[in-house]
Amino acid sequence: MRQHVNPLSINFNQIERIPSLSEMFGDSKLNLHLDVGCAAGEFLFDLALVNTSWNYLGIEIREKLAKNARQKVIESEIKNLYFLFGNANNFLNDFHSEFIIKNLKSISLNFPDPWFKKRHYKRRVIQPEFINNLSNLLQKGTLIFIKTDVKDLFDYMDRTISENFYFKTIDKKDFNYSESFNPNKVKTNREKYVIDNQLDIFERIYIKI
Repeated sequence: MRQHVNPLSINFNQIERIPSLSEMFGDSKLNLHLDVGCAAGEFLFDLALVNTSWNYLGIEIREKLAKNARQKVIESEIKNLYFLFGNANNFLNDFHSEFIIKNLKSISLNFPDPWFKKRHYKRRVIQPEFINNLSNLLQKGTLIFIKTDVKDLFDYMDRTISENFYFKTIDKKDFNYSESFNPNKVKTNREKYVIDNQLDIFERIYIKI
């Protein structure tokens, strides 16, 4: 189910050119959602087709997946969806992405690679530096959604985000999904697999304050 790609490899030090919002989307003024580690992008395709009032941007570290997804967008003539190849940390550190990040309404990290061995924790996408960068770049009110079927990874991500003063947890039962990036509660392929196998899902929502 998971394909390991070491994000610390020098092969991922570079990120491709980041287009402007108007280059990526038909209507650059729509609410913008970023999915980190979007894989082949099926989740975002489902979202973009059923919720045309939002723009969706996926970033994926595996180049072939990102480029295949982008070609599929072109062939499907979908105007509210775009894919970038690159390392999410490098994306945050690229000054060309600053305007995009400041326009985000929400970010999702769905079932990221858990990197089970403790010596590999540094390869996990959510790190203190990553969250600190987000706290400096995101506008107040921007949401972060995390979801995983690995309890240890959930605890790690939750602790890392919660330790940052600029993010606080939102109670799911008080959250209005109809106004979010996912009003129809579309599920990823991994989530469908986990549900079918009656496994636990751990998730949380945070807001930039």
